[in-house]
Amino acid sequence: MRVDAPVSVFLVLAAVVLFSIKVEHWVPRARVFGSVLLSIFFAGVLANIGILPGQSSAYSMLGGLGVSLGIALVLLGVNLDSIRRAGPRMAAAFGLGAVGTGLGATLAAPLLYGALGPETWKLAGQYAGTYIGGGVNMVAVGRTVGTSPEVFTAAVAADNVTTAAWLMVCLSVPVVLRRWWPVHEGTDRQTDADVAAEGAAEVARFTRTRGPLTLEHTATLVVLAVGAVWAASALARAVPRVPEVLWLTTIVLLVAQVPSVRRLTGGLLLGNYVLHLFLASLGAQSIVMEIVRVGPAVFYFTVVVVVVHGLLLFGAGRLLGFDLPTLAVASQANVGGPPSAMALATARGYTDQLLPGVAVGLVGYAIGNYAGVGVAHLVRLWLGS
Repeated sequence: MRVDAPVSVFLVLAAVVLFSIKVEHWVPRARVFGSVLLSIFFAGVLANIGILPGQSSAYSMLGGLGVSLGIALVLLGVNLDSIRRAGPRMAAAFGLGAVGTGLGATLAAPLLYGALGPETWKLAGQYAGTYIGGGVNMVAVGRTVGTSPEVFTAAVAADNVTTAAWLMVCLSVPVVLRRWWPVHEGTDRQTDADVAAEGAAEVARFTRTRGPLTLEHTATLVVLAVGAVWAASALARAVPRVPEVLWLTTIVLLVAQVPSVRRLTGGLLLGNYVLHLFLASLGAQSIVMEIVRVGPAVFYFTVVVVVVHGLLLFGAGRLLGFDLPTLAVASQANVGGPPSAMALATARGYTDQLLPGVAVGLVGYAIGNYAGVGVAHLVRLWLGS
C-alpha cells in the first residue's frame, strides 16, 4: 500500500525514526550503525518496495524549514565557553586534527573526481564539516551545496563505517605506540569522577534533557530557532555572497551565549529528532542501485580524509610533545564528535581528558559549517567544477 498524502508520509517517517531508535536500544549490534543510519535504511527500504513515494512535499518541507530549524535548535545548545574548559593542549590538538581533516578532504577530491564527478566538491565540504564537527554539520553543508539524495545517503553510510573503524584505531594507538610516547599521568579519583559526570551530562543532552522538558522552554526555543531562520534568510537575500547557513550559524551561536538561553533545556534533543526525520526523508528519496554505484568511491573518500587527518594529528602531535591520550581523544572529538570522545576516554580510563574532549567536540559543531562550506568552495575552484 503506497502512501502519498503529506501527513501520511510524515507519519511513516516518524514511525521509522521511532522504530530505528527502538532497534538501536533492543539490538546491541545495531548500535554500531546508530539510529540515524537505521532511519535512512528503513525509509529507503519502504521507498524501494513502493510504500513511500520517491518525491513528496513532506520531503521538501523537511529539507527546507525543517532542517534549518533542526540546525538552529542543535546549535542553541553550543556554549563557546567550551574552548576555555577544554584547556590549551586539547584545544590545540583538536585544531591540528581539524587542519588534517580539511587537508584530507582537499586531497581526496582530485583522487576521486573521476568516480564522483560534480558531486566531488560537495562531498569534500560535507566530510570536512562532519569530521571537524558532527552530523549536524554534514546535514547543513550538504543542504547548502545541494548534494544529491543518493550520494548523501551513501556518504552517511560510509561515514558511519569509517567513524566506527577509526574509533578502533584510536583505542589501539595509545597501546601500540606508548613506548615512543610520554606516559599518561592520571588525575586524582575525585576529580576524575566529577569530570566524568560533567562530560556524561553534556553528551546526554542529545538523548535526554538536564531536567524536565517544559512548555516554556520549548516555546522559547522555537521562537529563537524560527527567528534565527527568518533573520538568516533576510540577511542571505541582502548579502547573497554569504550562504544562508553561515548567517544562521553565526546568529544562533551569538544568541546561544546569552546566559538565559544557556539555561534552556531541550534544544539539542529536539534538533536531533528533526534531523533524524530529515535524514530518513533522504533515505526515502534514494535509489538503491545509485547508492551501490557511488558507495565504494564515497567510502574511499572517507578513508583518505581520516587517514590524512590521523597522520597529521599524530605526526605533528608527536613532534610538538603532545601525549597520546590527548591526541586520541582529540581525534575522536573531530571524527566522531562528543559521544565518541567520551567513549574513548571512558574505555581507556582517560577521565581527565573526558570533559576537554567533549568540550572541543561541541566547539566542532560551532565551526563545522564554516569549515565545510569553505573547503567545498575551495575544492570547487581547484577542480574547476
